Amino acid sequence: QVQLVESGGGLVQPGGSLRLSCAASGTIFSSYPVGWYRQAPGKQREFVARILSDYSRIYADSVKGRFTMSRDNAKNTVYLQMSGLKPEDTAVYYCRLARPDYIYWGQGTQVTVSS
Repeated sequence: QVQLVESGGGLVQPGGSLRLSCAASGTIFSSYPVGWYRQAPGKQREFVARILSDYSRIYADSVKGRFTMSRDNAKNTVYLQMSGLKPEDTAVYYCRLARPDYIYWGQGTQVTVSS
């Protein structure tokens, strides 16, 4: 059974930093694209970042230069380092694994940026 578990969310002041983690079990992360998405209250879920098996990365324009996605294959974990956080980054952040047979989502972790 595939499970994705996010962690690392919390409350941070504008301009602060957080690092989110997404740990996988029941599958090998390194073989597939893994992405981070977010959903703010009253809004649709949106793409944040994605990392491919060759370590190439894609970012949404809204986070480019502030967020960095990485992966540790030995730990079967991906990370999202977020810096220069803004109130508009407040959302539930989800990890997404795109296997050929199915799309898996984690349960999400709340990030709140507020003074």
